[in-house]
Amino acid sequence: MDHAAWNTVDSLVAWLDAGSDLPPETRTILQILKITEEAGEVAEAVIGATGQNPRKGYSHTWEDVQAELCDVIVTAMVALTRVNPDARQVFADNLSRIAARSLAGPAPAASPEPR
Repeated sequence: MDHAAWNTVDSLVAWLDAGSDLPPETRTILQILKITEEAGEVAEAVIGATGQNPRKGYSHTWEDVQAELCDVIVTAMVALTRVNPDARQVFADNLSRIAARSLAGPAPAASPEPR
């Protein structure tokens, strides 16, 4: 991930910290919980983009889903930075580990078509 993205995350952490009088440990815990909140907004957007809520119908677009997914990613990056100041390296190391584990073997088999 490029340095500009991580620099922006560092700025967001500083901005959030400046606006909070909570202890650092509490900020970290709440930031981790925020990931779940944002993931719920992704789910809501997918339900809205597919029209699966009979009361609301098509209330979201796939662009809304994309934006909500970005919110999850940024929120997780902020949380990782709060947990470990060397978040850039932690992320890079884990991405490499995941790639090695996942990309080393054959591609997953496609699911059979439902009958």
